[in-house]
Amino acid sequence: MAAGKNTKKHSANQPTIQNRKARHDYVISETLECGIRLLGTEVKAARAGQVSLQEGYVRATETPLEITMHGVHFAEYAPAGPQQHEPTRTRRLLVHKREIRKLASATREKGVTLVPLKMYFERGKLKVLIGLARGKRKSDKRQVLDKKQAQREIDRAMSKRM
Repeated sequence: MAAGKNTKKHSANQPTIQNRKARHDYVISETLECGIRLLGTEVKAARAGQVSLQEGYVRATETPLEITMHGVHFAEYAPAGPQQHEPTRTRRLLVHKREIRKLASATREKGVTLVPLKMYFERGKLKVLIGLARGKRKSDKRQVLDKKQAQREIDRAMSKRM
């Protein structure tokens, strides 16, 4: 049976780079999958899993109409020799104009930002999942941790009972 057009192909040997700290520090209201414009050595570093999204953020501007990713660290690819890329340069994301306008207007609100959540390969192309985020307060973070701990204890008690 042939696969449908909407099936996503994630290769098992390709890494998925995640920003776990973003889900801890922010409440993510909506997400968007973007393409990313990279140099050859950056793609090789991403295939090797040598990317850090922790310090990264995304900025959407209406003049000029573009969306860029800042602070994401792509490690140097050693086999490339002297022709290396700059590890933390600004990288352009590939998104439709209407999406850029929508995100730019959403980030004008106080306390709202765009953060990279995940980076993965889909059909040979590197994709970035970005999220519209609002910062969490310390008390919110504590409540989430308490809920997780309570759920773990419930699961432990249930597994012992079985």
